[in-house]
Amino acid sequence: MTKTVVSRAPASDLRLRPADRPSRMALFLAFFAIYVVWGSTYLAIRYAVESIPPLVVAGVRHSLAGLVLLGWAYARGHRPTLREWRASLVLGALYFAIGHGSLHWAETVVPSGLASLLIASEPIWIAGMAAVVSHGERLTGKTVAGLLLGIVSVALLIGGVTASGHRAVLIGSLAILVGTLSWSIGVFYSRSASLPRDPVARAGMPEIMGAAVLLLVAGLTGEFSHFQLTDVTARSAWALLYLITFGSIVAFTAYTWLLDHVSPTLVSTHTYANPIIAVLLGWLWAGEIISFRVLEAGLLTLFAVFLISRGTRQSAQLKSEIEESEVA
Repeated sequence: MTKTVVSRAPASDLRLRPADRPSRMALFLAFFAIYVVWGSTYLAIRYAVESIPPLVVAGVRHSLAGLVLLGWAYARGHRPTLREWRASLVLGALYFAIGHGSLHWAETVVPSGLASLLIASEPIWIAGMAAVVSHGERLTGKTVAGLLLGIVSVALLIGGVTASGHRAVLIGSLAILVGTLSWSIGVFYSRSASLPRDPVARAGMPEIMGAAVLLLVAGLTGEFSHFQLTDVTARSAWALLYLITFGSIVAFTAYTWLLDHVSPTLVSTHTYANPIIAVLLGWLWAGEIISFRVLEAGLLTLFAVFLISRGTRQSAQLKSEIEESEVA
């Protein structure tokens, strides 16, 4: 997980020596975590917010997970600096206070499968940003086609919600899209910010700072005053424990590690795989209805992730060839 240069340049721009390249097994396990484990967290969030206020769920989830990760990093010798805490506050606000806070709040009314499909707009924002930032990726035809399919799938879902006339679900869906934009901005901020070089601390510190913002907002909005510990069901408690352990500690650590080793657009394709897992689990365990519109959007996302993956690899190969020709 160590970079070969001191700069905070994007991982896709780093020319790693063979010995520094992650193994295929490490990449497989990391992608499994952000594809499958994160896909299952949508249902876990729905169960958790059944009897626990949403911002409290998000705040407790990320504070405990962040403390575990920072404790691990501290035991390995990392000592956080004030500069790192400042950067972690910004990233924590983008990722967790806005990104996850809006998702947890929205899932009090939005079905978990629909929420996960709306999150699939993340690669649209990321690829667009990547095209304009200084170290952006080249947008190939396959990538553009995949992103357009992603836009179509989101449009289908929002159109269905609007037609249903459920105002609360529509507001929740729009809140999820705002949170997705915030997370996408955080992806690019994280690549140049003064975050810890230790990957475990880089995962834990933003969680702690984001959780602090979430708990502060929860207090200001009265969630604590209306929360009774005796009202928490066993299902909500187990769901919260799953979110802390697997959703935050395991999957988010894998996510930050992948951002150091592969293209951010490729990493963002987890938002195309997650809906498949989330929709299936919502249907199997929560009785959520899979309509033709949802099925159509799901099939579009599967094809979109294929196109984006192929386009990203093609872009990386072209960039490598250009760099080699410049060196020569």
